[in-house]
Amino acid sequence: MRLLERMRKEWFMVGIVLAIAGAKLKPSVGVNGGPLKPEITVSYIAVATIFFNSGLSLKTEELTSALVHIKLHLFIQIFTLAFFPAAIWLFLQLLSITSINEWLLKGLQTVGCMPPPVSSAVILTKAVGGNEGIVITPLLLLLFLGSSSTVPFTSIFSQLFMTVVVPLIIGQIVRRYIKDWLERKKPPFGAISSSVLLMIIYTTFCDTFSNPHIDLDKFSLVLILFIIVSIQLSFMLLTFIFSTRNNSGFTPADTVAIIFCSTHKSLTLGIPMLKIVFAGHEHLSLISVPLLIYHPAQILLGSVLVPTIKSWMVSRQKGVKLTRPPV
Repeated sequence: MRLLERMRKEWFMVGIVLAIAGAKLKPSVGVNGGPLKPEITVSYIAVATIFFNSGLSLKTEELTSALVHIKLHLFIQIFTLAFFPAAIWLFLQLLSITSINEWLLKGLQTVGCMPPPVSSAVILTKAVGGNEGIVITPLLLLLFLGSSSTVPFTSIFSQLFMTVVVPLIIGQIVRRYIKDWLERKKPPFGAISSSVLLMIIYTTFCDTFSNPHIDLDKFSLVLILFIIVSIQLSFMLLTFIFSTRNNSGFTPADTVAIIFCSTHKSLTLGIPMLKIVFAGHEHLSLISVPLLIYHPAQILLGSVLVPTIKSWMVSRQKGVKLTRPPV
């Protein structure tokens, strides 16, 4: 019973495994030109559905109030959009001389280019009692990996606009008219996006398993797993050190938001973005692997660290109250 409850709770992780296994068993179903027609159903309809759904669920009224924390958001954006991808790029210059699969390394760079997810970073932040950090969606993939893409920049930008920006705006417009209904019914936005995402993951790996020339060595995969966990722990420690300096100006609750929102990466945005930028690329699934590993790793690490961080934050907040002079 406990196992079934755990599986129900982590149904998306189970779904990823089943989607990849299904692609391995019957890759012909999800390849381009196959029965699912992923060149249309995935590249356009599925991606647009995810971002329309995001537009419906995005509470812009909360974004306005969140902008009050200018310094907090500036720190998170600079760390996420500048430091993280640049640090990964420098690290990859060292790893490039190793025998690790080059496409997995490129996938590691895509991880660095991703923004934090609205779901896990915010849930873990709230679990501790901190503040939310809201970060804009970056297009750093084109800066660091544009040369690896076989799709012209104009096509990438036009498809990004049509399948990401337009559905997001339409979702926001529709939300304004049905806001009360959405607040009352609380549709399962996360479950809907995750279900569509499983379809994208399935078709991505169908292309891989239908190509006999692609081979993934297990040694590279194990090393990438170790590197990803090391990066997460190192960056969480780094953000903690930066945000807890005496002259940082951040509260303990701000530190919690910085730790989670600066180091977590979005699978929901990442996979559709990779599908657009690397459309038709034979190594797309290998490029996607590090992001697929990073997602469950960040949730597991976050879950383990929440009690410790919560205990630290409570003790720090009590310490601040005790050191305040009486009025």
